[in-house]
Amino acid sequence: MSNVLRYHPALVVVHWLLAFLIVAALALGALVMAPMPNGDPMKIEALRSHMLGGGLILVLMLVRLLLRARTAHPAPARAGHPLLDWLAWGSHRLFYLLVLGMAGSGIATAIEADLPDIVFAGHGTLPPDLWIFTPRAFHYAFSRTLMLLIALHVAGALYHTVILRDRLLRRMRFGRRAVADTDVSAAPLGSRHAEAHR
Repeated sequence: MSNVLRYHPALVVVHWLLAFLIVAALALGALVMAPMPNGDPMKIEALRSHMLGGGLILVLMLVRLLLRARTAHPAPARAGHPLLDWLAWGSHRLFYLLVLGMAGSGIATAIEADLPDIVFAGHGTLPPDLWIFTPRAFHYAFSRTLMLLIALHVAGALYHTVILRDRLLRRMRFGRRAVADTDVSAAPLGSRHAEAHR
């Protein structure tokens, strides 16, 4: 028997790709596109990047769900308090729901506003305001909730790194994935904790 110490390398790659793409998509939407009037010619270019990025995020999220279901992964992390453990468990699942919700509401908005034809085929012009389409409000709400969840995720990572010092982030890095039970049980008690987090 062996204990899994790290996530599968493919899952590690997908995790960090998603982290980068999601933050980039949120920044593009909130900081670049939101203040830009729909009559600005650059708005279509920004929308094209946003839509392509959103599509890639959706595909990678589905790949991530598949990889997580089909690969062995470490035991749930412990934060030292049942409430914190529950918060971590719930926030990770909410993360999946929010990303899928953002993708779904984005697709719905695009269909209602005929954005694929406008943005990719160059037919027609953007409507004066995308807020007239109901899914746009959901897309906004999901995005702001996701921003808060990302901040919570970063705070949790810092808590494990700075306060608990349990090397939790090593689980999402490349390296030896498993250690035999005999390797752990034979080690002195003080070294077992370090080995379990390498």
